[in-house]
Amino acid sequence: MKRPKLKKASKRMTCHKRYKIQKKVREHHRKLRKEAKKRGRKKPRKDPGVPNSAPFKEALLREAELRKQQLEELKQQQKLDRQKEQNKKRKLETDPDVELSNTEPESGQRKAKRAKTSKQSPKMLHCQELKKVIEASDVVLEVLDARDPLGCRCPQVEEAIIRGGQKKLVLVLNKSDLVPKENLENWLSYLKKELPTVVFKASTQLKDKRKRIKVKKKAALSKSEACVGKEGLWKLLEGFQKTCGKAIHVGVIGFPNVGKSSVINSLKQEQICSVGVSMGLTRCMQLVPLDKQITIIDSPCFIVSPLNSAPALALRSPASIEEVKPLEAASAILSQADAQQVVLKFTVPVFTNSLEFFTSFAQRRGLHQKGGSPNVERAARVLWSEWTGAFLVYYCHPPASWTPPPHFNESIVTDMKWGFDLEELEKNNAHSIQAIKSPHLASSILFQSSGLTNGVIDEKDIPEELPKQKKQKQEQEESYEDVRIDQGIVDKEGDDESLDMSPAEEACEALPEKSQAEKQSAPSFVLDKMTEEEDDAYDFSTDYV
Repeated sequence: MKRPKLKKASKRMTCHKRYKIQKKVREHHRKLRKEAKKRGRKKPRKDPGVPNSAPFKEALLREAELRKQQLEELKQQQKLDRQKEQNKKRKLETDPDVELSNTEPESGQRKAKRAKTSKQSPKMLHCQELKKVIEASDVVLEVLDARDPLGCRCPQVEEAIIRGGQKKLVLVLNKSDLVPKENLENWLSYLKKELPTVVFKASTQLKDKRKRIKVKKKAALSKSEACVGKEGLWKLLEGFQKTCGKAIHVGVIGFPNVGKSSVINSLKQEQICSVGVSMGLTRCMQLVPLDKQITIIDSPCFIVSPLNSAPALALRSPASIEEVKPLEAASAILSQADAQQVVLKFTVPVFTNSLEFFTSFAQRRGLHQKGGSPNVERAARVLWSEWTGAFLVYYCHPPASWTPPPHFNESIVTDMKWGFDLEELEKNNAHSIQAIKSPHLASSILFQSSGLTNGVIDEKDIPEELPKQKKQKQEQEESYEDVRIDQGIVDKEGDDESLDMSPAEEACEALPEKSQAEKQSAPSFVLDKMTEEEDDAYDFSTDYV
């Protein structure tokens, strides 16, 4: 009998059943032996060889040995030929444009290319892949986080798309279930003046094809897990494809953790692109065919310019590339948030600076150092990871008056909207807003957006890393492996008494306050790299009791 929650059935059985099976096996073997006796055992005949009386015996034996050697050599040669053919097929699958005849002479060139790419920094590779996606796509979907849509827009990338010729740019407001409904409607009315905008909410419970067949028998996905806005985006792309009259490529771009791969998976209805809470998982372009006429291209994230403000750098820096000091990043984010709503959300006492918040937050989450003092640095890392994740509810107000950015004008706006059925898009957006289960305004945190985030497209603008910085990166990656594990600790009520100051707390005291954080200064960040194993420990109620 198959036990629940186990892959294999138990092999346990009663003694009566086991002895019965053994008895039957013995009887079967006895039967076989009897039949073998009746038939009689026929031993295989040995090769008598060449008789001694035969003439030219030595010459015949030599010929036989030579034949054996030739057969063995032939077998080895055939085996090598098969391996070469398999290698050629694999190379063709990776590079379909290369012909079979050209694979052998180009092997040296490929090795040289691989050596060059290994020497290049990940920022350079990201920029190269992003350029490829923009060049190859007819329509570009810029995915925005609905909690801070203006901060997720990159003017440099939008300029590159406009210069690219007859390319269309569409905005996708993802994570729209994490903002209040009124705020979502205000942002939609603000952004649609400029570009076609789609309200979207990616599905959170998508599985592989094999597992998806079993899920069909169970109950349907809940509202919080189901995708919203897929039909509107699909109809928009289909309508544009029909106006063009040819097959189109759709590129998906955006900053890290806005949900680019999740949007593609939701449109395809299966998990094709890798998805996770850690930033910067996608590192190369990936082609995903939706149907015969529409192909979607997944792309790596934008590279943030170091000239941005501290909150923008803290929110938009990909964890696999950039370096961020968790204390500075968390305090920069905290300086832009409403203090009263932060107190209510995280259930901490009123604070005057970031140090007080992190100490009380560490006590609340049970994050302590040796000796019982609160671990301020770890608390800052937890706050930073939660704020850049996909669960915290916060929102930004759109600007009071709409002013087009410098890289846009009226003619460009009309060109971008040509070919799309905007009336049908408005109806689909209204239906999506009604279908989304939005949070209440009182339970969400107000956040002050720092405006458009500048990015880097050209490889020349990327600053080179020093060898010291590379060593620091490796050390920080090893020491920050337990970031998400800290989030599994159950909330504990901590004492409000003053505790001994640790070196991390002294560093936190020296952090800039709200007025200084708003300045356009770019601090040097040390990165907190999240691994996929750390992302799994996100549930606050299961690990510790």
